[in-house]
Amino acid sequence: MSKLPILMYHNVVIDEAKSLDLSISVSKLESQFKFLHENNYTTFHFKDLENLKELPSKSIIITFDDVTECQLIYAVPLLKKYQLKASFFIPFSFVGNFDYWIEGKEKIMSVEQLKGLDSNFIELGYHSFEHKRYSSLSKEELEADFIKSNNFIADNELDIKPVLAYPFGNYAKKDAEFAVFKKVMRENGMKYGLRIGNRVNKFPFKNDYLVKRIDIKGEDSLFRFKLKLKIGKLKLF
Repeated sequence: MSKLPILMYHNVVIDEAKSLDLSISVSKLESQFKFLHENNYTTFHFKDLENLKELPSKSIIITFDDVTECQLIYAVPLLKKYQLKASFFIPFSFVGNFDYWIEGKEKIMSVEQLKGLDSNFIELGYHSFEHKRYSSLSKEELEADFIKSNNFIADNELDIKPVLAYPFGNYAKKDAEFAVFKKVMRENGMKYGLRIGNRVNKFPFKNDYLVKRIDIKGEDSLFRFKLKLKIGKLKLF
């Protein structure tokens, strides 16, 4: 089986002093992307994985949650500079507004900005409609969330791939509840569901709806980043 680390990013900032937790500085992000490029990593979109049974030895998927404008301004140019693909996940009800599920400080891309992204580099996916924790939603609420998301996609003629990044990495963990969650996802055509997990995946995935991502923090050094590529998060970190 192939190994496939999937990296998870959020906001990008200029100020190195603010490179903490969910926000990474431009300089650190560039050093990481430069490392991937110079070390011949192959980046994939999730759509590229269909019908594949194995991957090159240095394969990786880069993901960004929330489609904030800072990602458009700072991350997208770096992806193009280093010829890297990435998947961006949209909380649909906040498009063109702010990230009000937390502090409401970060501007979310508009429909026009999303449509202007180069699909050769950027693949768009689902991040729910209202950025609520899936484990707190009933079956009816889950179905309504998909209906609202799909209506938004259709109304705005967006090209969204059937990949869902769980808000907060949260999902129903009890078997019976997860079975309902998975059924709703399948009925809505989702091919992959992304948790956090902080481990390197084996590909093909053991469970397409429990795909693990590695949380890249703003305070991570390049050395720590390299370790995460190999093994995921270490407790001593």
